[in-house]
Amino acid sequence: MRTMGILKFVPIGMLVAVAIGAGICGCGSGASTIPSGTSPTIPTITSLSPTSSTAGGAAFTLIVLGSNFVSSSVVRWNGSDRPTTFVSSSQLTAQISASDIAATGTAAVTVFNPAPGGGSSSASNFAINNSTNPGLYAFSVAVAPDPSGKFGKFAYVSNSTSNNVSMYVINPATGALEQIGAVAAGTSPASVAVDPSGKFAYVANSASNNVSMYTINPTTGTLQPISTVVVGTSPASVAVDPSGKFAYVANRGSNDISMYAINPATGTLEPMGTVAAGTAPSSVAVDPSGKFAYVSDGFPDDNVSIYSINASTGALTSTGTIAAGNSPSSVAVDPSGKFAYVANCSDAGDVSMYVINPTTGTLTSTGTTAAASRPCSLAVDPSGKFAYAANQGGACCSDNDGVSMYTINSSTGALTSIGLMNGNAGWCPTSVAVDPSGKFAFVANLCSNDISMYMIDATTGALTLIGKIGT
Repeated sequence: MRTMGILKFVPIGMLVAVAIGAGICGCGSGASTIPSGTSPTIPTITSLSPTSSTAGGAAFTLIVLGSNFVSSSVVRWNGSDRPTTFVSSSQLTAQISASDIAATGTAAVTVFNPAPGGGSSSASNFAINNSTNPGLYAFSVAVAPDPSGKFGKFAYVSNSTSNNVSMYVINPATGALEQIGAVAAGTSPASVAVDPSGKFAYVANSASNNVSMYTINPTTGTLQPISTVVVGTSPASVAVDPSGKFAYVANRGSNDISMYAINPATGTLEPMGTVAAGTAPSSVAVDPSGKFAYVSDGFPDDNVSIYSINASTGALTSTGTIAAGNSPSSVAVDPSGKFAYVANCSDAGDVSMYVINPTTGTLTSTGTTAAASRPCSLAVDPSGKFAYAANQGGACCSDNDGVSMYTINSSTGALTSIGLMNGNAGWCPTSVAVDPSGKFAFVANLCSNDISMYMIDATTGALTLIGKIGT
């Protein structure tokens, strides 16, 4: 039974798109307030998913999150009605045609409620980008380990509006990335994950509602497409369990988690069904034991859904929820499996901290710690001593909010800030990953279309900028 909590564009989201989770340059700041004297039936938009597309792309389903939606609400695209489905008072979906995104530009999205007492929401912008620009909007970064699992060998970045994945080789001595090309993905790729063996990679495509599957060339690091598999609506996050046997996809639009068994020989995902989540789930993480999974549920739920994992089948069973902060966008578990952390992607962002019950997987809150504006991605280093939050920032694009750095108390799991890494390091950081050696961190910068590379001080956890490389 779910216990409702108050937990990008993101945005995971979703893209400039999300935050999913986001999300990204558009993950809402949480519950909206209605100005005094305004009818409570006037709708409000807090976020779109996706928030951008490529000119000349295919038709897609647009997810509109907000408040005061009714069964007769209509989504309007530049003032014209679009086929709309009422999901709840906080969620609508609309069908956007290929002709709507045929040319570059910006579309104004509004929601209209009919009389009596209705009206139109303020407009939210949807970007239609040039299809000829490569590597646009670096959204998610993941690291592939070498066969020993001791250091990072390759890195992959999903580019949300150029619909591809940039590939890199990691210099094991310096942490510098060398780009080796790009490979096509689906529409608006929002999340990339690598299996623990470093043999397979998976990309959740937010606007084409599928996951692209790849094998990883062990010598060159190039991704070889396998095929795609259908998931739910607007997938925002994909995670592989520590055994490499199962994969899970958080679907923001259909409010559920798709479950898959992984073929160990081919890497193909074999569907096992879905399990319900909260509203707009944007991130899924599995604990190191492979016994529990955690999902961040967005506004208005603002909580973490907790699941137990069947060791034989990989099936998820809900065991409850716990409150998080405003617009939770990313969830991470420390390597010991004792602590969990959730980045709350609101303007006044913070990180929720929890202790994990080793028997039940239940989370117990230990409070929050401050971050900068819109922390939409979170990672813990392999030693469990340090944590990092990528802060997208209050205004896209900005480099002022950078990466929040923390030490972790080994007894309590409490995070203590050790400063903010910012200043010309990249605009709109949306995703952070730490390599298996714990020596290097990589941050995907959505609006500057590049990856920041950092050296990690083994004693203090402080980041030192190595350089940046384009996507």
